Amino acid sequence: MKILVINGSPKGNNSITLQTLLFLEKLFIEHQFTFLNVGQKIKHYEKNFDEIKEELENTDIIIFSYPVYTFLVPYQLYRFIELLKENNVNIKNKFATQVSTSKHFYDITAHKFVEENCLDLGLKYIKGLSADMEDLIEKKGQDDAINFFNYLIFCAENNLNIKENANNKKIEKIVYKRKTEDNGANNKEKDILILTNCSDKDESLRNMIEDFKSIFPYKTREINIRDYKFHGGCLGCFGCAITGKCVYKDGFDDFLRKDIQTADAIIYAFSIENHYTHSSFKLYEDRQFCNGHRMVTEGMPVGYIISGDYDKEYNLQTLVESRCEVGGNFLTHVANDCNRDAYDELLKLSSIMKYAIDNKCTRPKNFYGVGGMKIFRDLIYVMQGLMKEDHKYYKKHNVYDFPQKQRMKMLQIKLVGALISIPSMQSKMKNKMNEYILMPYKKIIDNASKKN
Repeated sequence: MKILVINGSPKGNNSITLQTLLFLEKLFIEHQFTFLNVGQKIKHYEKNFDEIKEELENTDIIIFSYPVYTFLVPYQLYRFIELLKENNVNIKNKFATQVSTSKHFYDITAHKFVEENCLDLGLKYIKGLSADMEDLIEKKGQDDAINFFNYLIFCAENNLNIKENANNKKIEKIVYKRKTEDNGANNKEKDILILTNCSDKDESLRNMIEDFKSIFPYKTREINIRDYKFHGGCLGCFGCAITGKCVYKDGFDDFLRKDIQTADAIIYAFSIENHYTHSSFKLYEDRQFCNGHRMVTEGMPVGYIISGDYDKEYNLQTLVESRCEVGGNFLTHVANDCNRDAYDELLKLSSIMKYAIDNKCTRPKNFYGVGGMKIFRDLIYVMQGLMKEDHKYYKKHNVYDFPQKQRMKMLQIKLVGALISIPSMQSKMKNKMNEYILMPYKKIIDNASKKN
């Protein structure tokens, strides 16, 4: 495939973010990469935009590459997106995604900005990669980048864009009708749980669930949380924080751990009520506090089947994404019936969920996940005397990643700072700083071809 990288960094080839794309280019030689340093040459393109129209119109996938600057993309990339719109470039129906690097401070708003503009341009958007600035130096970061690219190609080859521009569609609430009947094909051995609170009156949601069961290649089982005989809602008594057992004797803690959390993947299915769903789901979520702040389903793929006008429920969208981010779950897709393409949404959910299960998909956490876990980390460390089960878990899984532990790195930065403060060293290092910064990245890229 032809892949066009729109490098929005004002540093051009010295961009840390760009190193991830160079790394991928070295590994995936069967694809043709082209790079445009639009951030560095934005003044030039303001006057000579026509010279890159052909590159834009003849590519298969566009990847926006940039460092996160103050909640958004750098100005230079922002201006380039304006130019894309002003010059009426014919890029509709091409696939698009993004790669950013940052310390995860509001990478979510930057990614949402790019996503929304991709939809404005008629592009088929696929969820991007939000990486830490130093991820590429570590094996996990390299694996995350490779997994992201494989997922991108999979979506493009199978026409599985996750978002389309809903502004051009007439949105109306319709009752989703079944399209398929049980075909007996889904007999592969995996434990896929559909967790729902579907009522007898909820025809649209029930039809979506049954259609999903019919088209999904793995066996599924369903739990309707309305049927569970809860003795009551969470009391906030913190008894479970010490023992790991709930004060209620209704068996829910064992049921949660044996019947729900053991699944290979979970599909949550509900109808929108009062900007979320029926209170039975909130009762279930609150009672999960018997697990404390432990990410016991980390790595599990998660999907959603939601009946209702999900496109207009912005806070619910944030809730869905942030729950997966903090829990370390791979969010596959949210299938929704707020338009007439609901069956296609179920097909996307089925295809992406199967891919995620088969390939054990993961992605690095964005601000929701990183920020949420830092809050939990500090909370549990201070309250370890009370939250004993959480404390054991955090110690075992190295969640206590406090920055003050990085003594060697802090010492190195102090030494660099001391050198830079010397006037004679400033003049020597003036034009070499980027070279020093990129040295470990270039080593990774140089060695990438050995992985083939």
